Amino acid sequence: METSFKTHLETHFPFIKDAKLLIACSGGLDSVVLTYVLKKLEYTIALAHCNFSLRGTESDEDALFVEKLAEQLGVPFYLEKFDTQKFAEEHKLSTQMAARELRYAWFDELRREHEYDYVITAHHADDAMETFFINLSRGTGLRGLTGIPEQNEAVVRPMLAFSREEIERYAKKQQLYWREDSSNAKTAYLRNKLRLEVLPKFKEVSEQTLQNFQKTQQYLQNSQALIDDYMALIYNLVVTEIPEGYRIDVDKISELPNNKTLLYELLYPFGFTAWDDIFGLLHAQSGKEVLSTTHRLLRNRNELLLTEIAENVTQQEFFIKKNEKEINNPIHLRFIPTKKIGNIENSTVYVDADLLTYPLTLRKWQKGDVFQPFGMQGKKKLSKFFKDEKLSLVAKQKVWLLFSNNKIVWVIGYRADERFRITKSTTQLLKITTEQ
Repeated sequence: METSFKTHLETHFPFIKDAKLLIACSGGLDSVVLTYVLKKLEYTIALAHCNFSLRGTESDEDALFVEKLAEQLGVPFYLEKFDTQKFAEEHKLSTQMAARELRYAWFDELRREHEYDYVITAHHADDAMETFFINLSRGTGLRGLTGIPEQNEAVVRPMLAFSREEIERYAKKQQLYWREDSSNAKTAYLRNKLRLEVLPKFKEVSEQTLQNFQKTQQYLQNSQALIDDYMALIYNLVVTEIPEGYRIDVDKISELPNNKTLLYELLYPFGFTAWDDIFGLLHAQSGKEVLSTTHRLLRNRNELLLTEIAENVTQQEFFIKKNEKEINNPIHLRFIPTKKIGNIENSTVYVDADLLTYPLTLRKWQKGDVFQPFGMQGKKKLSKFFKDEKLSLVAKQKVWLLFSNNKIVWVIGYRADERFRITKSTTQLLKITTEQ
């Protein structure tokens, strides 16, 4: 295995040869073999071990084993102990998902802090097969069947081409020692049940089962790559990036074949799960929306608007004292006394300072709000003003208003109010600017 692994590294991972590598080492068979082989091939390595505090003294003994391994090999060692159960409960995650989030976040932090180039994990071919069947059982799409990627940014998995059997055979030949995780024998976890009960039967079909599976995954990966290339063309055709997020042209995507699949491919990265509702937006009335935990998809006229869900503003109104020169919350505003009018822009207004009554008030717009747009004689409802300006529902929700004595001074970023305009009798000018 050592020779074939060396060739595999030189062929597929030449970029890690002269890099600083941080190995995720559990102390189990796979990570111990990875550590020994990379050290023997004279790579620059360090070991990082996560103690998830899930198996009492056994977890502590794993940590001690990896520490001694690092000492024996003369390489740096890093250890972090987590209260995984507490983290899982607080974030409403399964224990396995909580452990995954904790370890990858810590690995990335370590890598940046100590200037390692890559995090190396010991995932192998059997892990990839288990992941395939796990995702298959959950009704995943093609992307979920493509397996564990060889590289995710700074995380590299160079052992995916090798089976657990090959790895164990090498370890025994080299008389290596490793730790056995007792929880791996429990079939309560789906992965363990597949590993212990299902996949051994599946492999009995043929001696080439694992190799044929690897070929199949390569075909699936090639198919996904083809879809990704096609979606890049579709993206340019139907998606427009806007300040609020993204605009998807409903008419254009409706004209394309397999538009539901296209919509899925465009939106899956944003955490949506209610796909029937999303597909329904193609024929819904304006104002209908679907939410993920992080994003909103809104039908607005002949488009779908994709935006991040903003954090709730707990304080409905914000007050600005007379002597304040600048505020940064909830938006950035500057108040600058001046003697002359400069360039008029959407981000700047000039008002008669003597007409202002303090404290000024800052809040979002509400139904029924009216103002007198600069240059007009009569008043206008903000809802009508927004319609004339062709603001989307999302854009309207982002608008802030500046008030003086319950009168709108400025629809911030859009229009000043006529009632506070500069006149010949004005003696004090105030320039107000924003950086939204």
